[in-house]
Amino acid sequence: MAHWSRFEKELELETRRLISHFTSIQDEEDQNFQMTLKFAWSNFKFHSFLDVNRHNVQRSINGIHEKLMVHSDLSKAESWLRLTEEFLSSPLPNTEGTKSDVHYSVVALLLHLSDSPSNTNYCERPRLKETEKEDEFDWAKYLMEGEDIDTGPFPDTPEWSEDESEEEDRQQPLSREDSGIQVDRTPQEDHEQNDKTVQVTWTVGEPDSRAWLEQHIVTSYWVPNSPRFPHSLHLHSNLYNVWDQHLYNTGPLYLPEEKSFVTETQVIRETLWLFSGVKKLFIFQHNDGKVTVRNDVVVTHLTNNCLRSVLEHIAAYGQAVSRLQKFIDEVTDHSAEPCPPGLNSSSSSKKSSDPPFRTYQAFVWALYKYFTSFKEELNTIEKDVIAKDETVTLSSVLERLSPHLAQITMLHRVFCIGVADVPPGMPHVLRASHLLNTLYKAIIEYDSVGEASEQSVALLFSLWVETVRPYLEIVDEWIVHGHLFDPAKEFIIQRNKDVPVNHRDFWYATYTLYSVSETVESEERLSDAASGSSGGEQASSSRQHTMVSFLKPVLKQIIMAGKSMQLLRNLDCKETEQPDGSSRDAERKSLYTLFLESVQTRLRHGEESPTNTVTKQQATKKSLIKMQSIVARHLELDDIHDPLLAINFARLYLEQNDFHEKFSGGNVILDRSSESVTCQTFELTLRSCLYPHIERRYIECCGNLMRTLKKVYRLLGYLQAMRNYFLLEAGDTMYDFYTAIFDKVLEKESWQQLAFLNVQLQEAVGQRHPEDSNRLSIFLETIDPARKKQPVNNLDGLTLSYKVPWPVDIVISSECQKIYNQVFLLLLQIKWAKYSLDTLRFSDLTVAAKTQEGGQSEESTAKEPINQQIHRMFLLRVKLMHFVNSLHNYIMTRILHSTGLEFQHQVQEAKDLDQLIKIHYRYLSTIHDRCLLREKVSFVKEAIMKVLNLVLIFSDRWQAGFGAWKIESIDKMESDFKNCHMFLGTILNKAVCRGSFPHLESLALSLMAGFEQC
Repeated sequence: MAHWSRFEKELELETRRLISHFTSIQDEEDQNFQMTLKFAWSNFKFHSFLDVNRHNVQRSINGIHEKLMVHSDLSKAESWLRLTEEFLSSPLPNTEGTKSDVHYSVVALLLHLSDSPSNTNYCERPRLKETEKEDEFDWAKYLMEGEDIDTGPFPDTPEWSEDESEEEDRQQPLSREDSGIQVDRTPQEDHEQNDKTVQVTWTVGEPDSRAWLEQHIVTSYWVPNSPRFPHSLHLHSNLYNVWDQHLYNTGPLYLPEEKSFVTETQVIRETLWLFSGVKKLFIFQHNDGKVTVRNDVVVTHLTNNCLRSVLEHIAAYGQAVSRLQKFIDEVTDHSAEPCPPGLNSSSSSKKSSDPPFRTYQAFVWALYKYFTSFKEELNTIEKDVIAKDETVTLSSVLERLSPHLAQITMLHRVFCIGVADVPPGMPHVLRASHLLNTLYKAIIEYDSVGEASEQSVALLFSLWVETVRPYLEIVDEWIVHGHLFDPAKEFIIQRNKDVPVNHRDFWYATYTLYSVSETVESEERLSDAASGSSGGEQASSSRQHTMVSFLKPVLKQIIMAGKSMQLLRNLDCKETEQPDGSSRDAERKSLYTLFLESVQTRLRHGEESPTNTVTKQQATKKSLIKMQSIVARHLELDDIHDPLLAINFARLYLEQNDFHEKFSGGNVILDRSSESVTCQTFELTLRSCLYPHIERRYIECCGNLMRTLKKVYRLLGYLQAMRNYFLLEAGDTMYDFYTAIFDKVLEKESWQQLAFLNVQLQEAVGQRHPEDSNRLSIFLETIDPARKKQPVNNLDGLTLSYKVPWPVDIVISSECQKIYNQVFLLLLQIKWAKYSLDTLRFSDLTVAAKTQEGGQSEESTAKEPINQQIHRMFLLRVKLMHFVNSLHNYIMTRILHSTGLEFQHQVQEAKDLDQLIKIHYRYLSTIHDRCLLREKVSFVKEAIMKVLNLVLIFSDRWQAGFGAWKIESIDKMESDFKNCHMFLGTILNKAVCRGSFPHLESLALSLMAGFEQC
């Protein structure tokens, strides 16, 4: 702080005291205190408030005086006007002169603090002025003590005074001629005017003052029945009288009307005043927001119709200036009786209480800077008019202002479409986005005109750069600090404050994106404006507004970077802490600053030395001539002979590298389906100057978040844990768990006990993965008994649960665990069928058969020998094992293992969290579909479940022993299995041949091979 001035040090101290007073925070090292201090300093240094407008303050003073007069508070009104005038005319400390900006600032502050002056009882208190005591000390005697003074021969003669000569000068009469601005006077007029000399009394100090006044006093042309100014009797200077006399002679019913004669100089000055924003004029009148021309104003050297057509043309421009100036005044001082943009104060009965949002303020600031330069040009012209160094006519003034007037017309049309025509009830986000979108489309539309609109495009681009600043500041604050600061809710992305950052739905339900479908009406109107059309300016209630177009290419990156940074700011880890973050942020350039620097760099690269420019111009001219001949030749093929059209086409395609390839060949192919060549400049500027900075920040933020989640929060470890337990990749661990259940089933014991299941799960997991024992649990959901008709459905309702901590649960959500459980249940059913077949022993069946041989009846023996029945059971078991093993190998290797390897590779390459979430969902969707769990292929799953159910029935009868079932049951099982096997083999083979499910090829071939063996 050594380089701070004394004022800045005092301001720092007062700011801290102000914050402590309002927030009651005494600890200046507190984070909230520092944030408030930065916010206050930011407003002090970079505020967007303009200086006080003394005209508005004076109007407010006069308005209060008029209001008091209406309420008959005469004494209060007199005191108000007198005291304010005394204050404005009195000097202030450290202020030069009176009625300065400091005076009006103090009065403006008091006006803002005042509350209903007309309803306050006020009695002026007399103020006694202290009279200065006269110094009775005789300084002359004191200073002249001891000095000899020579009083001359006449000591009694009084001192000479100049009062008498001054009184004589006051009595000297002065005659003047109040004739206004003199033009082209003749000697006859001078002689006639000398007879009308008016005698007045005037105090003069120099002899030439009377002559100066006679030449510079303006005739009061705005007063009714004002005296006519002298003018030349030349024919050209009396065209109005000549034409009026002609109308009088030719029209018997023509009646001359009383007219107000003005000079062309006076018309010029009122025109300049109209463009400057002055409303109280004589020639131009403001009525309900419209500028009209008086009917009785004429000049001597123009006819009435000619003058009126010119003045109405000027009035149209003046109305545009007035409307834009009114909008600027409403935004800069919205509390002084504002009304919605585009509406007149008389038609709006309800005053707007909401302050204008930052996008409108930035747009107004851009308009204000343009009008500042425009008024400087007006002041220059007015000085030229006053100087009279050269003849200044109304046509020359309009010609000189023609570029500005064209730009004002363009700005007015943009204002009408982007601001005035928006319904008053629209939210700020739609107002701001519609204004930015209107400017964006206007730049592209005017840019398509070409060289004829270079100045318009430059003005619109500067306007857009200023207007887009709040949006870029909001984006910068969000993607850098993770805070979406948008108090006016003008940004297209809004924060949902009901969802905290540490909520599992943060990534999906935190932000709302405003996106509305577009219409072509505004584009057509902008196209008319760019081509010079004077289309209608009426508002359309059916028009829909859209989000900003320039952010569409990087909208995803902005959202990802903003959410990633906000999530990083709330993660409790050491890697995200940045102790030197404040110093880095002070040195860091904002997104808006980087954008401006990139634009300036891009523009500087376009500047070349004069020699290179001349050489390039010559080469361009030669290429243009050559291309013109080529285009003309191809146009002649269509019987079109237009050299101007050929030149324009040649200029359009001059920048294309493949021009000669397109036009020199035999076939002419014009692909205009993409974006226009002439409209690429602005979009390329955004792509090279704005989008790279957002992309760079997006890569940095999302990269930091992904590294933090992978290293600090073990994201990859949790994803592996989900595959280990739900997809049974941890085979040894899960084998201990589900075999305990299967053994209970084989022993005909009850296994559907929650305590038993959790104990088995904890024992299995605790031996090899103790870190996951507290996170893993199992539940039994209540299932409809109708769904448990088949043995294979007894496992339904078995649900595995894994507690995933925040923020990993953003990726592994509860919905993901439901899909994992569906695959887990299918795998458990396949494992159950495989385990049931693997645990069958041949001895169980042969021993039981020997015990049955002695007591077997002759009837059963005649049907089929026992050994043959046992052989059929052996064959059926092998066929079932082949089917179950084929299905098991397909699921565990071809689906889960290979898909898991692809998933791990994609996770490593994921750039942001959203991409990782989509990769995870895609992975789950893939294994869900390939495991035949989709509703579309439910008939295939039903056939598989039927085979698995057949396996369990077969296993149960095998263990029951020979003789516990009839021979017909073997025939039925063989028939059912053959039908399901044939159905599945045929369906899967057709699907593979059709190319619909290439991943099913291995399963189809395996089933078909087993079917051939049958």
